[in-house]
Amino acid sequence: MSKPFSAMMNKFGLSCAVNARPGYFTCTDWLNQFRHMTSRTLLIFALLLSAAPVFSQRPVPAKAQSGSILITGATAHLGNGEVIANSAISFEKGKLTMVADATTVRLDRTKYSKVIDATGKHVYPGFIALGTRLGLVEIDAARATVDFSDVGAFNPNLRTLVAYNTDSDVLPTVRSNGILMTQPAPEGGTISGTSSVMQLDAWNWEDAAYKADDAIWLNWPSARSGSGKNEQYDKEVQDIRRFFDEAKAYVKQSSPETKNLKFESMKGLFDKKQSLFIRTGSVRTIQDAVLFAESAGISPVIVGGEESWRITDFLKSHNTPVVLFPPQSLPRRDDDDVDQAYKTGVQLNDAGVLFTVTGIGGWRQRNLPFQAGQMCAYGLPRETAVSSVTLNAARILGIDKTCGSLEIGKDATLFISEGDALDMLTCVVTQAFIQGREINLDNKHKQLARRFSEKY
Repeated sequence: MSKPFSAMMNKFGLSCAVNARPGYFTCTDWLNQFRHMTSRTLLIFALLLSAAPVFSQRPVPAKAQSGSILITGATAHLGNGEVIANSAISFEKGKLTMVADATTVRLDRTKYSKVIDATGKHVYPGFIALGTRLGLVEIDAARATVDFSDVGAFNPNLRTLVAYNTDSDVLPTVRSNGILMTQPAPEGGTISGTSSVMQLDAWNWEDAAYKADDAIWLNWPSARSGSGKNEQYDKEVQDIRRFFDEAKAYVKQSSPETKNLKFESMKGLFDKKQSLFIRTGSVRTIQDAVLFAESAGISPVIVGGEESWRITDFLKSHNTPVVLFPPQSLPRRDDDDVDQAYKTGVQLNDAGVLFTVTGIGGWRQRNLPFQAGQMCAYGLPRETAVSSVTLNAARILGIDKTCGSLEIGKDATLFISEGDALDMLTCVVTQAFIQGREINLDNKHKQLARRFSEKY
């Protein structure tokens, strides 16, 4: 601490001894002296601390919606492929009560507590990011802030739900680009653990949880090792099959003699309450993973799917959704087109395969809408790109009855942008709502921008 602060402490009657490092001090008998400070001194001391500049103030979670809200004049992208050029959208108690063409309905503005004129702007459902590290990592290079994996090969009992950090400074930065819901997912090992769906404005993980323990994550073995064949592939697959067989046999018992927490956590897979998200990318491993899941009576979702474009008919016939890695990626094979990743979503869509796009890691999820938008240059319809990160994502997560599109009765989780939200040049989110609550869009990036704009 600085010498000026030391002088201030002395002024309040606190003796501070300067140590060997110039400009630093240690307070002697701090607690004893603090105990004898007068209430007046304590008040002055508290005011001085509160007056210090705060350069990173985390937004306070919004309170529940208390009055009805009407948004008029915006171009509404409903998330289901439909667009209303001049829309009227209202919501109350967190639910959408009207989604209509403003030219065909009679509006009584006096019925609403707040009316937002969004003429010339765009309204979208909140974007949904699947398979992320949001809330699980604060600083990638600081191990103490990384909490998305653990030791061991088979850990279905590990839950990202309780590890999710609502106080992360990263969360507000992605909200400013329209990402309002996420699925923080575990990594590492063979079975990494269990994910949950979270909304991005809450005091704690209990408040943030939208769908708890929605899926178990499996890292399928690679059929190749380095530049050659993985000789252990069949054995690794057999180990997975054995573990699932044992788990299935366990959950069939009404009262097992010995409780197995790993098997207990897999009950949802076998009664269809959970999905199995499988990370894999090659043609052979995708097919092996899907057929394995089906033989176990489990609903699979492929994550990564770099070569999924080569087996679209297989995926369609097996009704298997795909969560694509970011299009801003190099192709998997040397002889693939360099822009194949941008075309994969188009090919899946043309074949009728349900798909969405995910980012990489945590803070880079802010680029999620732009990843979807860039596929439009390769033939993906604009509104289909919107659907890919809204309604498609909700369908894959099994939450499409309550969110993912702007439809009456669904959650009022949406945002207003000055321009096209899929275009990084025009996406400027001005207001956002999660279940009807208007959230604070300030974040550390904006605070730093304001701070240093004063300097330069």
